Amino acid sequence: MAVQAASQTIVENSAEGITSGVNRILGGIISYARWPAASPAAPRGLCLVGAPRLADRIAPIVPGGPVVTVRRTTAAAATGGGCDIIFLGHMPIADPQRLIGWVRGRPVLTITDDDPDCSFGAMFCLSSSRSKISFSVNLDAIGRGPLRIDPRVLKIGSDDGAAR
Repeated sequence: MAVQAASQTIVENSAEGITSGVNRILGGIISYARWPAASPAAPRGLCLVGAPRLADRIAPIVPGGPVVTVRRTTAAAATGGGCDIIFLGHMPIADPQRLIGWVRGRPVLTITDDDPDCSFGAMFCLSSSRSKISFSVNLDAIGRGPLRIDPRVLKIGSDDGAAR
């Protein structure tokens, strides 16, 4: 499995600061994703499955990009459609495995904050330490699907513009 630590951003060391940082990173990741045969500005549906660990409110803002509508759902309901993006929070181990298996080959972006090593197969894995939020990119997971991810995503949050 090819996992690359991508970037980090410094945030205010409070629940609100961390939530804001998570949502900025989510918006950045989404802005670099390209869905097949879709307008870059097409609205996107984000399905929130499980309980997020890093942020109490998931609300990505994509500057100049699509509107992202967030809805909380179950693992079973997420496979029913309407999910362009699946955010995997903390849940029983069988649920993320089932969702990741279902996503393979489909144009669905997967992001988690419950797998810092990115070993369960999500495309992007958020983590935090002290006042920094970082993410890893699972290149194998991205390669298995029809979504295209611009490599510049690796620069999100870096202070000098260089990938970390």
